[in-house]
Amino acid sequence: MLRKVLIANRGEIALRVLRSARRLGIRTVGVYSDADRKQPHVALCDESVRIGGPLPAESYLNGPALIGAARSTGCDSLHPGYGFLSENASFARACAAAGIKFVGPSATTLDTTGNKIECKRLAREQGVPVIPSSVGALHSAEEAVELAERFGYPVLLKSSFGGGGRGIREARNARETSEGFGRATEEARNAFGRAEIYIEKLIHPARHIEVQILADEQGNAVHLGERECSIQRRHQKLIELTPSPAVNDALRARLGEYALRVARAVQYTNSGTVEFLLDGEGDVYFMEVNSRLQVEHPITEMVTGVDLVAEQLRVASGEPISFSQSEVHARGSAFEVRVNAENPLVDFAPDTGTVSGLHLPGGTGIRVDSALYEGWTVPEYYDSLLAKLIAWGKDFEEARGRLEVALSEFAVRGIATTLPLYREIVREERFQRWDLSTDYLADSQVVERLRHREQAEKRGRAERAATVAGYLFARGLHRTEPIEEGPGTRRTRGPVRYFDAL
Repeated sequence: MLRKVLIANRGEIALRVLRSARRLGIRTVGVYSDADRKQPHVALCDESVRIGGPLPAESYLNGPALIGAARSTGCDSLHPGYGFLSENASFARACAAAGIKFVGPSATTLDTTGNKIECKRLAREQGVPVIPSSVGALHSAEEAVELAERFGYPVLLKSSFGGGGRGIREARNARETSEGFGRATEEARNAFGRAEIYIEKLIHPARHIEVQILADEQGNAVHLGERECSIQRRHQKLIELTPSPAVNDALRARLGEYALRVARAVQYTNSGTVEFLLDGEGDVYFMEVNSRLQVEHPITEMVTGVDLVAEQLRVASGEPISFSQSEVHARGSAFEVRVNAENPLVDFAPDTGTVSGLHLPGGTGIRVDSALYEGWTVPEYYDSLLAKLIAWGKDFEEARGRLEVALSEFAVRGIATTLPLYREIVREERFQRWDLSTDYLADSQVVERLRHREQAEKRGRAERAATVAGYLFARGLHRTEPIEEGPGTRRTRGPVRYFDAL
């Protein structure tokens, strides 16, 4: 077993890795930027090392600093979490050269899976259905238009490298294809340092289905069923559930077989997911491999009872997977919502500030993965994810009901979050029919309903305040001198603070 692991990440995923490592008796070293000095993992790890300034390039994307921290503290391994350098083949190679075990796939595998065009080619060779797409990188906008007209609109222009919804442009005609080629190329260059773009047919409507895989260095590979990730904004996931309501046992077996074929073709080891689209006719198409632990891995843990991070650490230690395919049994259903510091009513604009109040939900079947605490100032430098709320139940409806109750309890004050959007979604009749697609947010108009609801609630608060003001004034109870109304409130004049407190 590994002795000491450097956790090369921040926030909730740093805590998640810490807990499984500690359970296995592995010592932990945390890292932090200047912006994260007061993050919980800094205090909870056995040791912690400052790695640089607040910008990602100065800290969590600074490979030499991370490897230096691992070597100086005697670590024999490094867990990258997700995001940052978790799928960077050059970084995995640098870890190996320094004698540090990278907890993830090999650098060779990361080279292959990072090249989406090559990965699609290998999938085709394994008899896995693939979305119609260019067989190589595009060389010009004219070539993009020619292929788009051959596939039929709409199409997607996508970066050959990277992920997270960046470097993607949708096009519905020749003009949008030509313009999108330039924009996607520039975005890919800025985000990933590689400008290669390919084009593929846009499957519409579609459900986003991913299959969780595990593979060890002895050649064993298993899948742990599928997750549905169809509710997205700008190609980034917001709500995930498992199993998918659209997948029956026969399709589940086929998806698992496809995922394992791809895993074998790319010589995969450790944890990852194989991503598919499911169209309205029930046909599936391979998209890509995410060669890391996924943000949404907790829902698979909830239904299978498998600690995926512990399995990652065991595999990295050279041990075989601790169970066989026949021992994988899913029980019940689970949801995850990503609580982001974003305002859904302002085009999901990110928000920063200090958490002035916090209440986390609990109860049977509820799990919250988070590094949030009251008084923490959300930095502007990183991804907007604050917390993950997970709800399990014996079936979809029980899990959804528990999620609805947990959302009603979850309170974050001081910054805008996506919590109000999720409260609206879980009450929707369409959501409760499990009628999901990657266009869910646009088609359901849920954001507009949230806007109308919040406007109505604001008017109601103003009307109640006016009623109380009139009552107090009529009885001479209003105050005009400065008053102090208790801890946490500011000094003010007049009756307005009476109303805010009601």
